[in-house]
Amino acid sequence: MKLHTLSQVGFRQSARYLLLMRLSMVTMEWLALTTLWFLAPPLAGPAPLLVTLAHAVFAAASWLWMTRHPPRFALPVTFSLAADLMALGIWLALTGGFTNPLVSLLLLPLVTGLVLIPLRQSLLITLLAILVYTLLILFPAPPPAGLSHVDLMHLHLMGMWGTFALTATIMLVVVGSLAVRLRDQQLALSQSREDRLRDEQIIALGLSAANVAHRLGTPLNTMTLVVEDLKLSRLADPFRPDLDLLEQQLLLCRDQLQTMTSAARQAREAATETLPLAHWLGRLRESATLLWPGAAIQWPATLPKVTLNVDATLDQAVLNLIANALHASPEGIEITAVPAQDSVNLNILDYGQGISATLPGQHPVNSDQGLGVGLFLSNATIQRLGGHLSAQTRSTVPQSGTTMTVTLPAVAPERGHG
Repeated sequence: MKLHTLSQVGFRQSARYLLLMRLSMVTMEWLALTTLWFLAPPLAGPAPLLVTLAHAVFAAASWLWMTRHPPRFALPVTFSLAADLMALGIWLALTGGFTNPLVSLLLLPLVTGLVLIPLRQSLLITLLAILVYTLLILFPAPPPAGLSHVDLMHLHLMGMWGTFALTATIMLVVVGSLAVRLRDQQLALSQSREDRLRDEQIIALGLSAANVAHRLGTPLNTMTLVVEDLKLSRLADPFRPDLDLLEQQLLLCRDQLQTMTSAARQAREAATETLPLAHWLGRLRESATLLWPGAAIQWPATLPKVTLNVDATLDQAVLNLIANALHASPEGIEITAVPAQDSVNLNILDYGQGISATLPGQHPVNSDQGLGVGLFLSNATIQRLGGHLSAQTRSTVPQSGTTMTVTLPAVAPERGHG
């Protein structure tokens, strides 16, 4: 594949604007010659027709050239705009000179140059347009024989209407499309700025978490050794159940640190995998059972046949949402999976007090209920995989509580198994 520079890509994308400008000029020339053929035959001679044909061929050739071999610099584009001015000036000189109302078409290459080429070269195009107009005034075309001043005024007024209609259409198409692209770019820049700020916060939190995990390794190892030594002592027999529980909790902490390290490594390597929804939820169910063996979690009995892109960080994000739900609703929670258009909604329902935010996790917050930094990281992980997180508070008794909805994009089956 042939690579192009940034300027080449810009000129290739701008080729359609140049083609639109030139086709508009050629179309107005054709319409003017057709009108003159019926109303003022002396002005519709073969010379203006040949100039119009040459201009049309030049428009097609320049469009092919800019799309297939886009220039690296703006100077060739400037020369092509100068050629448009020269061709239009010759055509105007053959069809009435400066009295031709289509003389306003000299503004089209000027305006197009202001958009596509540097300011200095646009200044040259402006001066050339003024020069062409001045030469048409200094060397006026002789009035055609057989036409009265009334006929010429009638033609002039009709031409002014055509020029206005053409200018309005070009402004609608060109300026309107540029305005839409500008708004899209502003929205993209705003979204990029928000994503960058969120990523900076995530990096700061990740560095803090890595530092804490590194520092916790040594105390955990020390406490594990102390517990093992205490279990070997005869005096510890009355406390053996408590020591077994403490050893189990220390082992769980070590496993969580290893999981955190593994998830960070996979996130750094962007290691995603494509799994069916049933397989992924089965993996989440196993992890939740190990983490909360006595928790009452109702999992969905039937699942839609959907394939998702997942990774270890997404598992941790959903498990964090489950932990928050269990904290708010210790008596039990419910998990459902509902298919949507090109996506799937994973709903986590608790029966607690509810939360106020409908789009939680947008920023880290201070909270005693575990809905602050963890929820922010979960939301960032879900957004990184193309999904989004939302919340809905239910106020109907006895089904009051919060429904956290994780929306994830579905992957086509042929992509998932490829």
